[in-house]
Amino acid sequence: MSLDNKPHYSGGCQCGAVRFHVDGKLGGASVCHCRMCQKAFGNFYAPLVSVHRESKLIWTRGEPKRFRSSNFGLRGFCGDCGTPLTFEAPDGVALAIAAFDEPEEIAPTVQWGLEGKLPYVDHVHELPGYTTEDDPEAADFVNDIVSYQHPDHDTDQWPPQERK
Repeated sequence: MSLDNKPHYSGGCQCGAVRFHVDGKLGGASVCHCRMCQKAFGNFYAPLVSVHRESKLIWTRGEPKRFRSSNFGLRGFCGDCGTPLTFEAPDGVALAIAAFDEPEEIAPTVQWGLEGKLPYVDHVHELPGYTTEDDPEAADFVNDIVSYQHPDHDTDQWPPQERK
């Protein structure tokens, strides 16, 4: 589905304390390799999509805490679980692609900050890959996992019950 044709997107952090809706279309989707984005995401790069200037970003549960990472930029994140959520600059807001409930719909189309690109990133797809079930030694561990992560859809109340 084209980003221009979908009128509504939703997403949020891992723990569910912060949720958002974007009413309208999204702008460009990208990955940024700059060192500042690497540190903000704790990852090889930051996958981000801008909120189109004619669209509306609404925080439906909570709101991100913000860290001023430069004289022009704010980084929004969940104050409870730490999930990276936004990059805010004078020209608008970009949201972390993986924070959306359906991130598979938002494919990056450009890379930025190539001067900071880690030398092995282009070869990650060449590494051997396995599904979670492919490791028989981890089967008991995997079968006993109980996820406390917020589901990939809106909920009226979260958490649904107190966890121990």
